[in-house]
Amino acid sequence: MSVKDTGAVKALDACIVIPIYNHKDAIGGTVANLAVHDLPLIVVDDGSDDATQIVLAALAAQYAGRLTLLRLPVNGGKGAAVMAGLRAARDAGFTHALQIDADGQHDAADVPRFLDAARAEPGAVILGRPVYDDSVPKSRLYGRYLTHVWVWIETLSLTIRDSMCGFRLYPLDVACALIDSVTLPTRMDFDIEILVRLYWRRIAFRAIPTRVVYATDGVSHFDVLWDNVRISRSHTRLVTGMLLRLPMLIAHKFMPRKAAGPALPSTSSSSGSAVAKDWWRINERGSHLGMSLLALSCRLFGRRFTALWLHPVVAYFLLTGKAARDASNAYFARLHDAAPQQLTPRPGWCSAYRHMLAFAQSGFDKLAAWSGQVNDTDVRFEDPSAFEALAASGRGALVIGAHLGNLEMCRALAVRGAHTKVTAIVYTSHARRFNSVLASANRQFADHLVEVGDFGPETAMMMQQRVDAGELLVIVGDRVPAHEAGRTTDAQFLGATAPFAQGPYVLAHALGCPVYLFFCLKERDGYRLYFEPFAERIDLPRKARAEHVAAWAQRYATRLEHYCRKAPYQWFNFFDFWARPHGGANERA
Repeated sequence: MSVKDTGAVKALDACIVIPIYNHKDAIGGTVANLAVHDLPLIVVDDGSDDATQIVLAALAAQYAGRLTLLRLPVNGGKGAAVMAGLRAARDAGFTHALQIDADGQHDAADVPRFLDAARAEPGAVILGRPVYDDSVPKSRLYGRYLTHVWVWIETLSLTIRDSMCGFRLYPLDVACALIDSVTLPTRMDFDIEILVRLYWRRIAFRAIPTRVVYATDGVSHFDVLWDNVRISRSHTRLVTGMLLRLPMLIAHKFMPRKAAGPALPSTSSSSGSAVAKDWWRINERGSHLGMSLLALSCRLFGRRFTALWLHPVVAYFLLTGKAARDASNAYFARLHDAAPQQLTPRPGWCSAYRHMLAFAQSGFDKLAAWSGQVNDTDVRFEDPSAFEALAASGRGALVIGAHLGNLEMCRALAVRGAHTKVTAIVYTSHARRFNSVLASANRQFADHLVEVGDFGPETAMMMQQRVDAGELLVIVGDRVPAHEAGRTTDAQFLGATAPFAQGPYVLAHALGCPVYLFFCLKERDGYRLYFEPFAERIDLPRKARAEHVAAWAQRYATRLEHYCRKAPYQWFNFFDFWARPHGGANERA
């Protein structure tokens, strides 16, 4: 049966897999309760006795055309039966299989909830999270928690809340790819090990609370001695595997899991797609939990120890982030080709690694600054005269920076030093997880932080009162507006034509205030600030507005190129900067 989501380009073709071994009294009721959902049933007989085979044959006749009966010649264990059922479902063309035990413990009425969750995230494993009543044996209940703890250790995560529930839904492509490539256990330990190994493969998990009832006359095939031995042996393998994968598992904390499976079509392009994405369409990589763990480590163990973790994390993102790696290489190629006589990094794996590492260190320094672990002595001006003169005048100003170096760390120091007349105007929607971590490090993070979608006259009206109050408005000039209708102008940058936002210059014209450029670069002895006058006032006459905007954008691009050459690894634009907002990349000049 094909179940389609008419609101999106997604389809779900699911069946139900029921492994059975000698549950002749319960299987009839289980099949009847599941049949109401009108899904194909695959019952896998794991070498049951003659009495159970008679019952199964009768059910196959009763539900002819809806129930497929597979028989394994000898009892191989629950894992063997489930794997046989999953492979049969895949070979029949199904995209998903809902596994449910034959003993009637699980609430078949929850099947639609599992299917709805799978429609929402077709690549995720949907797990039942048991809700027990008083019928559950306490020894079984407490024994399960021991396994849960081991699974949490093996995954370094609490994502898999219950690894033993026999009510779950698998996306067949990822499940069968695993069972075809790895030797999995065939007994009761199968349910545990397949989940841990799927987690290691970065599959997403979702949990559905479901009622579980233990019948007083129910038949259990759990061998208290040997199945516990098998489960202990499985945990030993998994803990060993966890230790071998430890750097990658820690790196995974910084990257959200993907729940879009290749078997179902999707309208979104992947990060490694050949189609260039606009920067605001690129999803923020890194999980909130992973970033929070770094913040906790920074507080507990200090910056120097915590910074060591950045290396395996960056190595992971280097290997998995093809789009960012390609963008980094393209940037260094332009940097080198524009001035081959200068010593500039050559594109390659080494330069891309150093580039991404500098980006990670910049974020780490922002966190340290907002946590109070960076002192004013770590940051100094190259020439403070322009800044001191502006501060002494009491005037407000527009300050244009870039995604070069670390402007945010300077804002943190300004706030901590009670210099609150600094307002950052930012696009924050693409970095909410990281910003929330910074906010948790310091409650003042969100003060004087204004999120906008574009810089234009409407933004100028909102900002005018801040400038009149003597505030410094800090914006960046090296990102095009975050929507397709954004206004851009072309400028020569690193030997090629690139689109730059018109907004900063339109905003400066509307505010009628002085304009400065500001860059904060990391050097051997700390951070160095470069604060230089850009214009006492920017005027954009109506008759030649486009020409004047282009001239100011070119002047900014020239200064940006100067500082990119000064600190080549510190310009953090991991996308095709030279691509048009509406189309392909510009050719080299």
